[in-house]
Amino acid sequence: MTNSVSEVGFYDVLLIIGSNATEAHPIIGNKMKRAACRGARLIVADPRQIELSDYAELWLQLRPGTDTAMVNGLINIIVNEGWADEGFIAERCEGFDDMWAVAKKYTPAAVAEITGVPEEKLYAAAELYANTRRAGIFYTLGITEHTTGTANVMNLANLAMVTGHVGVEHAGVNPLRGQNNVQGACDMGALPNLLPGYVKVEEGNTGTFARKWNARLSDVAGLRIPEMFDMILSGDLKGMYIMGEDPVLTDSDANHVRKAIDALEFLVVQDIFMSETARYADMVLPAACYAEKDGTFTNTERRVQRVRKAVEAPGQARPDWEIVCDLAGRMGYEMNYGSPEEVFDEIRSLTPSYAGITYDRLDIAGLQWPCPDVDHPGTPYLHQKSFPRGRGLLQGIEHMEPAELTSDEYPMLLSTGRRLYQYNVSTRKSGILDGLLPHELAEVNPADAERLGAGEGDEVSLSTRRGEIKTRITVTDRVPPGIIFMSFHFLESPVNELTNSAYDPVAMTAEYKVCAVKMEKT
Repeated sequence: MTNSVSEVGFYDVLLIIGSNATEAHPIIGNKMKRAACRGARLIVADPRQIELSDYAELWLQLRPGTDTAMVNGLINIIVNEGWADEGFIAERCEGFDDMWAVAKKYTPAAVAEITGVPEEKLYAAAELYANTRRAGIFYTLGITEHTTGTANVMNLANLAMVTGHVGVEHAGVNPLRGQNNVQGACDMGALPNLLPGYVKVEEGNTGTFARKWNARLSDVAGLRIPEMFDMILSGDLKGMYIMGEDPVLTDSDANHVRKAIDALEFLVVQDIFMSETARYADMVLPAACYAEKDGTFTNTERRVQRVRKAVEAPGQARPDWEIVCDLAGRMGYEMNYGSPEEVFDEIRSLTPSYAGITYDRLDIAGLQWPCPDVDHPGTPYLHQKSFPRGRGLLQGIEHMEPAELTSDEYPMLLSTGRRLYQYNVSTRKSGILDGLLPHELAEVNPADAERLGAGEGDEVSLSTRRGEIKTRITVTDRVPPGIIFMSFHFLESPVNELTNSAYDPVAMTAEYKVCAVKMEKT
């Protein structure tokens, strides 16, 4: 996030695209609703009528997978109407001509045809966003879980820079992280192509880390998740160590994932529950949960916060860092840390954005990175004077269709997401939450239900080119005709047996949001 969560309630315009915040990020979603009640104007871009659509001044009900075309259309209108921030573009950006060579082709009429959003709504959204200073963009997996996910994100950056809506308080580009320490994991180098602090894994970049760790490091980037599963099935990858993930349920094309995991010669799973993936493991290492250990989390607004042990871990469960250190020692590399604070001190020494953060300074409310020294107050919003690369790069981004469209055999589109009363798959352990939402209810439009002869609560069969599942349905006009929405929380209706394994070529994130499906009554 370029900005802070505390700012959300004080924007004058919120452009919320591909984000069902009240269910997936309910604290931030509540702040968005409060902002609307205070008088903020919401622009919601989503194929479904989510709760925030009911608070919105403009609901842009675009067709799934057409986000880039819609954003190009907004840029086209903004530039042609003279609403672009020419001063910001001249002083802070480069590449405008390259971007405009693409965006100028996306006329309002053309974009309305691609997206299904009427021209007048495109004009209204462009004018409202461009001509309001305190205007921010908020997005999540509805933008990134496409084969064009990276392109979608870059185009939102184009939109913010063209209007000068970045580098100031109450205006920026804000991806909302899906889990409470995803930001921290990325910061620490839990990505195959990056070291801590977002240093690229390449020749010449590993020396500082190698010296600190007294180790020889590869300067070749590691594998992404789809590459790993493909290499298992080709026989080139024999073992896997999975920590805190349940890919059997949460990864796309789950039958492919199961086949790969079953083919491993050796699988270790480290988790707080006996997950579905752990059932395939040769060895399970029981880990402590957040309330059973000390350390830090870094949340979606880049805020580093202390976590303190409240209760003892049950049985043989141990904090993750202790397990990793013990395992490294048994493999011949001593990792001698006495506490999480010692680990954090090493983080500070290797990660400039964390250098000024100490346990003592985190005691009150945490600090937002970058925080380069101990006298620095932290950074509530980014890019105030410059971008990390100097000038912001505007890029031409062409619309591309999703990898899988409807056909005679598979005439509907399936999209997936989260629901408020469950979270990923682990909350199925809570009897209270499971009582609130005990089973999946796939959302189906009344016209599609009537055509099928199905009603509220009926069971249907859903099939794609990858698999078939059964699920109950709820009949609602919150999804348009031809669209089905499901969550991935329920083992009994494992929707990721259906989802497409096609992925974004840069981030290699799978296209969970669009796949062609057939629905039949059971």
